[in-house]
Amino acid sequence: MSIAGGVDRAIERGASIGCTAIQIFLKNNFQWTGRPYTPEEITRFHAAVKKTGIAVFAHSGYLINPCAPNPKLRERSLAAIIDEIERATVLGVPFIVMHPGAHLGAGESPGLRLVAKTLDTAFRATKRSPVRIALETTAGQGTCLGHRFEHLAEIIAHSQFPDRLAVCVDTCHIFAAGYDIRTPAGYKSVAKQLAALPVVAFHLNDSKKPLGSRVDRHDHIGKGYLGLAAFRHVLRDRRWRNLPMSLETPKSADLHEDVANLRALTNCLI
Repeated sequence: MSIAGGVDRAIERGASIGCTAIQIFLKNNFQWTGRPYTPEEITRFHAAVKKTGIAVFAHSGYLINPCAPNPKLRERSLAAIIDEIERATVLGVPFIVMHPGAHLGAGESPGLRLVAKTLDTAFRATKRSPVRIALETTAGQGTCLGHRFEHLAEIIAHSQFPDRLAVCVDTCHIFAAGYDIRTPAGYKSVAKQLAALPVVAFHLNDSKKPLGSRVDRHDHIGKGYLGLAAFRHVLRDRRWRNLPMSLETPKSADLHEDVANLRALTNCLI
Protein backbone atom coordinates (compact mmCIF):
# COMPACT_ATOMS: atom_id res chain seq x y z
CA MET A 1 0.00 0.00 0.00
CA SER A 2 1.22 3.47 -0.91
CA ILE A 3 2.46 5.75 1.89
CA ALA A 4 1.74 8.90 -0.15
CA GLY A 5 0.49 11.58 2.22
CA GLY A 6 2.00 9.85 5.27
CA VAL A 7 2.65 6.29 6.45
CA ASP A 8 -0.70 6.23 8.25
CA ARG A 9 -2.50 6.69 4.93
CA ALA A 10 -1.34 3.22 3.88
CA ILE A 11 -3.39 1.72 6.71
CA GLU A 12 -6.44 3.73 5.63
CA ARG A 13 -6.04 2.46 2.08
CA GLY A 14 -5.74 -1.12 3.26
CA ALA A 15 -8.77 -0.84 5.53
CA SER A 16 -10.83 0.63 2.69
CA ILE A 17 -10.71 -2.68 0.79
CA GLY A 18 -10.85 -5.03 3.77
CA CYS A 19 -7.19 -5.90 4.22
CA THR A 20 -6.10 -7.58 7.44
CA ALA A 21 -2.39 -7.20 6.57
CA ILE A 22 -0.47 -4.75 4.41
CA GLN A 23 3.09 -4.17 3.28
CA ILE A 24 4.56 -0.67 3.04
CA PHE A 25 7.76 1.05 2.03
CA LEU A 26 9.27 3.06 4.87
CA LYS A 27 10.30 5.85 2.47
CA ASN A 28 10.58 6.35 -1.28
CA ASN A 29 11.76 2.95 -2.52
CA PHE A 30 14.00 4.42 -5.24
CA GLN A 31 15.87 6.89 -3.03
CA TRP A 32 18.69 6.35 -0.55
CA THR A 33 17.25 8.72 2.06
CA GLY A 34 13.85 10.09 2.97
CA ARG A 35 12.30 12.80 5.04
CA PRO A 36 11.97 12.04 8.74
CA TYR A 37 8.53 11.17 10.09
CA THR A 38 6.81 13.91 12.04
CA PRO A 39 5.67 13.13 15.61
CA GLU A 40 2.09 13.65 14.45
CA GLU A 41 2.53 11.15 11.61
CA ILE A 42 3.90 8.53 13.99
CA THR A 43 1.01 9.09 16.40
CA ARG A 44 -1.53 8.76 13.58
CA PHE A 45 0.16 5.55 12.39
CA HIS A 46 -0.04 3.90 15.81
CA ALA A 47 -3.65 5.03 16.23
CA ALA A 48 -4.60 3.61 12.82
CA VAL A 49 -2.97 0.26 13.61
CA LYS A 50 -4.81 0.10 16.94
CA LYS A 51 -8.13 1.08 15.38
CA THR A 52 -8.02 -1.32 12.42
CA GLY A 53 -5.99 -4.22 13.82
CA ILE A 54 -4.20 -4.45 10.48
CA ALA A 55 -0.81 -6.20 10.60
CA VAL A 56 1.87 -4.07 8.94
CA PHE A 57 5.24 -5.18 7.63
CA ALA A 58 7.71 -3.33 5.44
CA HIS A 59 9.78 -3.78 2.30
CA SER A 60 13.21 -2.21 1.95
CA GLY A 61 14.18 0.22 -0.78
CA TYR A 62 15.23 -1.25 -4.12
CA LEU A 63 18.63 0.46 -4.26
CA ILE A 64 19.98 -1.55 -1.34
CA ASN A 65 22.53 -4.25 -2.18
CA PRO A 66 24.14 -5.71 0.97
CA CYS A 67 26.63 -7.77 -1.06
CA ALA A 68 27.72 -5.09 -3.52
CA PRO A 69 31.41 -5.64 -4.42
CA ASN A 70 31.85 -1.86 -4.64
CA PRO A 71 32.67 -0.69 -1.07
CA LYS A 72 31.02 2.72 -1.56
CA LEU A 73 27.75 1.17 -2.75
CA ARG A 74 27.86 -1.31 0.10
CA GLU A 75 28.40 1.51 2.61
CA ARG A 76 25.42 3.40 1.18
CA SER A 77 23.38 0.20 1.41
CA LEU A 78 24.42 -0.30 5.02
CA ALA A 79 23.44 3.26 5.94
CA ALA A 80 20.08 2.76 4.24
CA ILE A 81 19.47 -0.52 6.08
CA ILE A 82 20.21 1.10 9.43
CA ASP A 83 17.92 4.01 8.59
CA GLU A 84 15.08 1.67 7.63
CA ILE A 85 15.49 -0.41 10.78
CA GLU A 86 15.27 2.77 12.84
CA ARG A 87 12.15 3.84 10.94
CA ALA A 88 10.53 0.45 11.47
CA THR A 89 11.43 0.57 15.15
CA VAL A 90 9.67 3.91 15.63
CA LEU A 91 6.56 2.62 13.87
CA GLY A 92 6.56 -0.73 15.65
CA VAL A 93 6.84 -2.64 12.38
CA PRO A 94 8.22 -6.11 13.25
CA PHE A 95 10.27 -6.88 10.13
CA ILE A 96 11.52 -5.52 6.83
CA VAL A 97 11.50 -7.70 3.72
CA MET A 98 14.78 -7.35 1.83
CA HIS A 99 16.26 -8.86 -1.32
CA PRO A 100 19.58 -10.56 -0.47
CA GLY A 101 21.23 -8.61 -3.28
CA ALA A 102 23.32 -9.31 -6.37
CA HIS A 103 26.95 -10.42 -6.22
CA LEU A 104 27.64 -8.80 -9.64
CA GLY A 105 30.21 -11.41 -10.63
CA ALA A 106 31.98 -11.84 -7.30
CA GLY A 107 30.48 -15.32 -6.87
CA GLU A 108 27.64 -16.82 -4.87
CA SER A 109 29.59 -18.01 -1.83
CA PRO A 110 31.47 -14.73 -1.24
CA GLY A 111 28.23 -12.85 -1.89
CA LEU A 112 26.28 -14.80 0.70
CA ARG A 113 28.98 -14.22 3.32
CA LEU A 114 29.02 -10.52 2.50
CA VAL A 115 25.23 -10.27 2.93
CA ALA A 116 25.57 -11.77 6.42
CA LYS A 117 28.50 -9.47 7.27
CA THR A 118 26.68 -6.33 6.14
CA LEU A 119 23.50 -7.22 8.00
CA ASP A 120 25.50 -8.10 11.13
CA THR A 121 26.98 -4.60 11.05
CA ALA A 122 23.49 -3.14 10.75
CA PHE A 123 22.25 -5.27 13.65
CA ARG A 124 25.13 -4.18 15.86
CA ALA A 125 24.31 -0.54 15.07
CA THR A 126 20.66 -1.14 16.03
CA LYS A 127 21.18 -3.59 18.88
CA ARG A 128 18.30 -2.13 20.91
CA SER A 129 15.83 -2.72 18.08
CA PRO A 130 13.68 -5.88 17.83
CA VAL A 131 13.16 -5.35 14.08
CA ARG A 132 14.14 -8.32 11.93
CA ILE A 133 15.23 -8.54 8.30
CA ALA A 134 13.14 -11.03 6.32
CA LEU A 135 15.25 -12.22 3.40
CA GLU A 136 13.07 -12.56 0.33
CA THR A 137 13.14 -15.52 -2.02
CA THR A 138 14.09 -14.26 -5.49
CA ALA A 139 13.58 -15.33 -9.09
CA GLY A 140 17.32 -15.48 -9.71
CA GLN A 141 17.68 -12.90 -12.46
CA GLY A 142 21.27 -12.10 -13.35
CA THR A 143 23.54 -12.50 -10.34
CA CYS A 144 20.79 -12.07 -7.74
CA LEU A 145 21.12 -14.27 -4.67
CA GLY A 146 18.20 -15.92 -2.89
CA HIS A 147 16.73 -18.04 -5.68
CA ARG A 148 17.72 -21.20 -3.82
CA PHE A 149 16.43 -21.86 -0.31
CA GLU A 150 19.97 -22.94 0.55
CA HIS A 151 21.13 -19.37 -0.07
CA LEU A 152 18.86 -18.03 2.66
CA ALA A 153 19.84 -20.80 5.06
CA GLU A 154 23.52 -20.07 4.43
CA ILE A 155 23.13 -16.34 5.13
CA ILE A 156 21.41 -17.14 8.42
CA ALA A 157 24.10 -19.69 9.30
CA HIS A 158 26.86 -17.13 8.68
CA SER A 159 25.15 -14.43 10.76
CA GLN A 160 26.11 -13.56 14.31
CA PHE A 161 22.50 -12.42 14.84
CA PRO A 162 20.42 -15.32 13.42
CA ASP A 163 17.43 -14.43 15.61
CA ARG A 164 17.10 -11.12 13.75
CA LEU A 165 16.86 -12.85 10.38
CA ALA A 166 13.77 -14.40 8.83
CA VAL A 167 12.39 -15.32 5.41
CA CYS A 168 9.62 -13.95 3.19
CA VAL A 169 8.36 -16.30 0.46
CA ASP A 170 7.31 -14.82 -2.87
CA THR A 171 5.20 -17.30 -4.84
CA CYS A 172 6.07 -15.79 -8.23
CA HIS A 173 9.78 -15.76 -7.42
CA ILE A 174 10.06 -19.33 -6.21
CA PHE A 175 8.12 -20.55 -9.26
CA ALA A 176 10.37 -18.60 -11.63
CA ALA A 177 13.35 -20.03 -9.75
CA GLY A 178 12.17 -23.57 -10.50
CA TYR A 179 10.10 -24.56 -7.45
CA ASP A 180 6.80 -25.99 -8.74
CA ILE A 181 3.96 -25.60 -6.22
CA ARG A 182 1.09 -26.26 -8.63
CA THR A 183 0.60 -29.97 -7.88
CA PRO A 184 -0.03 -31.51 -4.44
CA ALA A 185 3.21 -33.49 -4.62
CA GLY A 186 5.24 -30.53 -5.83
CA TYR A 187 3.82 -28.26 -3.16
CA LYS A 188 4.42 -30.83 -0.42
CA SER A 189 8.10 -31.07 -1.37
CA VAL A 190 8.61 -27.31 -1.53
CA ALA A 191 6.65 -26.62 1.67
CA LYS A 192 8.75 -29.16 3.55
CA GLN A 193 11.88 -27.22 2.58
CA LEU A 194 10.28 -23.92 3.55
CA ALA A 195 9.22 -25.27 6.92
CA ALA A 196 12.91 -25.64 7.81
CA LEU A 197 13.34 -21.87 7.40
CA PRO A 198 12.07 -19.06 9.71
CA VAL A 199 9.26 -17.97 7.36
CA VAL A 200 7.37 -14.92 8.65
CA ALA A 201 5.44 -13.70 5.57
CA PHE A 202 4.34 -14.41 2.03
CA HIS A 203 4.06 -12.34 -1.14
CA LEU A 204 1.16 -13.77 -3.12
CA ASN A 205 1.82 -13.13 -6.79
CA ASP A 206 1.07 -15.12 -9.93
CA SER A 207 3.79 -15.31 -12.60
CA LYS A 208 3.80 -13.94 -16.13
CA LYS A 209 6.73 -16.23 -16.94
CA PRO A 210 6.91 -20.05 -16.89
CA LEU A 211 8.50 -22.39 -14.36
CA GLY A 212 12.26 -21.98 -14.09
CA SER A 213 12.38 -18.87 -16.30
CA ARG A 214 14.44 -16.97 -13.70
CA VAL A 215 12.43 -13.87 -14.72
CA ASP A 216 10.58 -11.79 -12.10
CA ARG A 217 7.25 -10.66 -13.60
CA HIS A 218 4.18 -10.59 -11.36
CA ASP A 219 0.68 -11.34 -12.63
CA HIS A 220 -2.80 -11.21 -11.13
CA ILE A 221 -3.96 -14.17 -9.07
CA GLY A 222 -5.01 -17.08 -11.29
CA LYS A 223 -4.07 -15.23 -14.48
CA GLY A 224 -0.48 -16.43 -14.83
CA TYR A 225 1.48 -19.66 -15.09
CA LEU A 226 1.00 -20.51 -11.41
CA GLY A 227 -2.80 -20.64 -11.55
CA LEU A 228 -5.24 -20.91 -8.67
CA ALA A 229 -4.18 -24.40 -7.56
CA ALA A 230 -0.87 -23.11 -6.22
CA PHE A 231 -2.61 -20.51 -4.06
CA ARG A 232 -5.06 -23.10 -2.74
CA HIS A 233 -2.10 -25.13 -1.51
CA VAL A 234 -0.50 -22.15 0.23
CA LEU A 235 -3.66 -20.75 1.80
CA ARG A 236 -4.91 -24.11 3.04
CA ASP A 237 -1.61 -24.98 4.69
CA ARG A 238 -2.06 -24.64 8.46
CA ARG A 239 1.65 -23.89 8.91
CA TRP A 240 1.17 -20.45 7.36
CA ARG A 241 -2.27 -19.67 8.78
CA ASN A 242 -1.18 -16.88 11.11
CA LEU A 243 1.41 -15.29 8.81
CA PRO A 244 0.77 -11.94 7.11
CA MET A 245 0.53 -12.15 3.32
CA SER A 246 0.46 -9.35 0.79
CA LEU A 247 -0.19 -8.81 -2.90
CA GLU A 248 2.42 -7.21 -5.13
CA THR A 249 0.33 -7.26 -8.28
CA PRO A 250 -0.23 -4.32 -10.67
CA LYS A 251 -2.92 -1.89 -9.55
CA SER A 252 -4.62 1.42 -10.20
CA ALA A 253 -5.27 4.26 -7.78
CA ASP A 254 -8.79 2.98 -7.03
CA LEU A 255 -7.36 -0.44 -6.02
CA HIS A 256 -9.98 -2.39 -7.99
CA GLU A 257 -7.32 -4.91 -9.05
CA ASP A 258 -6.45 -5.57 -5.41
CA VAL A 259 -10.14 -6.14 -4.66
CA ALA A 260 -10.39 -8.70 -7.46
CA ASN A 261 -7.18 -10.46 -6.39
CA LEU A 262 -8.28 -10.59 -2.76
CA ARG A 263 -11.59 -12.09 -3.87
CA ALA A 264 -9.75 -14.72 -5.91
CA LEU A 265 -7.58 -15.62 -2.92
CA THR A 266 -10.59 -15.79 -0.57
CA ASN A 267 -12.29 -18.16 -2.99
CA CYS A 268 -9.25 -20.45 -2.73
CA LEU A 269 -10.26 -21.15 0.85
CA ILE A 270 -13.78 -22.24 -0.01
